[in-house]
Amino acid sequence: MQKRIGMIWTVVLLLHLTCKADEGMWIPLLLKKYNIEEMQRQGFRLTAEDVYDINRASLKDAVIGLGREGRPFFHFCTAELISREGLLITNHHCAYSLIQAHSTLTDNYLEHGFWAYDRADELENPGITASILVRIEDVTPQIAGALTAGMDEAERTKTVADISRKLEEEAVKGTDLQANVKPYFNGNQYFMSVFRIYRDVRLVGAPPSAIGKFGGDTDNWSWPRHTGDFAFLRIYAGQDNEPAPYSPENVPYRPATHFKIATQGAKEGDFTFVFGYPATTREYLTSFAIEQLVEVENPHRTAIRTAKLNIINQAMNSDPLLRLKYSAKAAGVANTWKKWQGETKGLLRFGTVEQKRRLEARFRTWATGRTPYDSVVDRYRAVYQKRKELVLADAYAQEAGLGGAEIVSFARSLTGRLAEITENDLLPEAIRQTIRTFFKDYDVATDRKILEEMLKLYNLQLPDEWKPEAVAEAGKNSGYHLYTEQFFHQSVFADSTRLLACLDRWKGTALQEKLKKDPAYLLAASVADFRLLRINPPLQEIERQLRELDRVWLTGLMEMQPEKRFYADANSTLRVAYGKIGGYSPADGIFYKPFTTLSGILEKENPAIYDYQVPQKLKELYRSKDFGPYAQDGEVPVCFIASNHTTGGNSGSPVLNADGHLIGVNFDRAWDGVMSDLQYEPSICRNISVDIRYILFIVDKLAGAGHLIREMELIE
Repeated sequence: MQKRIGMIWTVVLLLHLTCKADEGMWIPLLLKKYNIEEMQRQGFRLTAEDVYDINRASLKDAVIGLGREGRPFFHFCTAELISREGLLITNHHCAYSLIQAHSTLTDNYLEHGFWAYDRADELENPGITASILVRIEDVTPQIAGALTAGMDEAERTKTVADISRKLEEEAVKGTDLQANVKPYFNGNQYFMSVFRIYRDVRLVGAPPSAIGKFGGDTDNWSWPRHTGDFAFLRIYAGQDNEPAPYSPENVPYRPATHFKIATQGAKEGDFTFVFGYPATTREYLTSFAIEQLVEVENPHRTAIRTAKLNIINQAMNSDPLLRLKYSAKAAGVANTWKKWQGETKGLLRFGTVEQKRRLEARFRTWATGRTPYDSVVDRYRAVYQKRKELVLADAYAQEAGLGGAEIVSFARSLTGRLAEITENDLLPEAIRQTIRTFFKDYDVATDRKILEEMLKLYNLQLPDEWKPEAVAEAGKNSGYHLYTEQFFHQSVFADSTRLLACLDRWKGTALQEKLKKDPAYLLAASVADFRLLRINPPLQEIERQLRELDRVWLTGLMEMQPEKRFYADANSTLRVAYGKIGGYSPADGIFYKPFTTLSGILEKENPAIYDYQVPQKLKELYRSKDFGPYAQDGEVPVCFIASNHTTGGNSGSPVLNADGHLIGVNFDRAWDGVMSDLQYEPSICRNISVDIRYILFIVDKLAGAGHLIREMELIE
């Protein structure tokens, strides 16, 4: 067994030879060894050291991982430095919740946009972090050396966690840096990323949603696209340029380097290069996993979110205030909802399940007599069969139960926080602020409709054995409508005045007893406890088995295919993807060009549909042809597509040309190829970026924020 473990590490390190053109998310530390020659053959004019170097400033120093306090290593988006004064550009949708939080009906930054024309007007965003990578280290030998024969999965997991923690502590001892070890290649290899994390990130500018979210959820995950999906932030630091909590005394961060702006943009066939923090891919799943995803998980999760979105959209269309309250929430629900549909479509179109089955058949033949590989496929089949009912029950618990009506999750989280307050304590101001923030963007009538629909779906789609008691009870006797009316009438969590009065009157144990009899808490507890006791234990055991199988499966694939170059799945660490600008054919007789222009925005305009309304000033600029230096062939380029392999977390990533200059900001993928998280198909998988020329045009001509452009370093 010890020999087998050693073989696994050796195989993983032998990454070489061929891969599908443009496929892969590559580790910057290893570019020189595995990728740089291929990149240069495709047109790249820099060296591996220009991209990643720990001894001098390199492109990695200008790439920012946006995170949140408490989860700084999970980067919800990427951003990039574009000036000597800490100016960042990212996506409008990455900053959407920040813009929404600062918006009111009086100062509606979502609708009208926001531009700070003075540094003093830049807006604080509590809890947002900006991570700058200092270095990456391969720590596989340290971890592999501690893994011994006979270790079960639980012991192995604990050993890896203990060693990782020690390595992280040693790496940053005596500094203000933070380190994080993550597994690669299904736990066959480990790298440690060391970061400098800034905690004062301010909102600088954002276009109105009619530009930054043009096309809305209808165009989301689609091409052709005409969305100006960009926003500006700024990192602030202490006087010593080191990370510091928010303070009026902080100054703009002075970076080691920043991206230069290629004002000439790009053209079809040009080399492109994306640098960012992709979140999650699962390229090495088996046919059993893909089949379950297509037939069980995606359809049910999509149906739940469809019902929820229908109610939210109806509310937003009925009232401008409700649109303001629910815009960010609707976007969050709809984003994955549409992705699941495109993912399923692509997996079916390219016969992914059948492709995987053929690979598994080859593997079975190859693995005959090779322990432990010879039993892997059969073990996978048995485990996924046991997983099917559990994963369906878990989908309803998460999506319809705990993630359905807001009142349910709010009641549970707030009650948990209140448990720490004794009879003698005053209600903390932080909790009062949490309550105010929740109700600022909450509508009882909308949430009541959502709860009614969620309970109905939960009861209709699951057998009785997988229904939490409170969910099943809601489907009896009186009917869902009357049940939810009584529910909201009785719950103190439905009204801020009643809730605060309750919290001011009751304390300690008495308060807990009262709140835990509230229908919102009881429903949340029923679903959460059912998930904890009935779903999680067997599902966690299955996931443990799958982790072990996945590790052995990937190692076996590498041994079976020594000519194939493997890349690690995305895990929210810094990666490089490269490809070329080019169109694609989504169906017979149709071909999509790689660029869209300002003319297309006017073609899509529909004043009767919110998502296709065009700002008056933008129409005036178009009619007068006041394009400044940002046009090409008489048109302003808006978006473009390329074959870079991207995923969630890559939102906001810099899209660079062959010289490492910024030509666009990545924000989406084309729906036809969105299955690339599971299977990359070079003929159809495309990332979507907003063209830097459109960004400059909007900043200059529409916003009049030329001071931001003057901060940038423009390359003709």
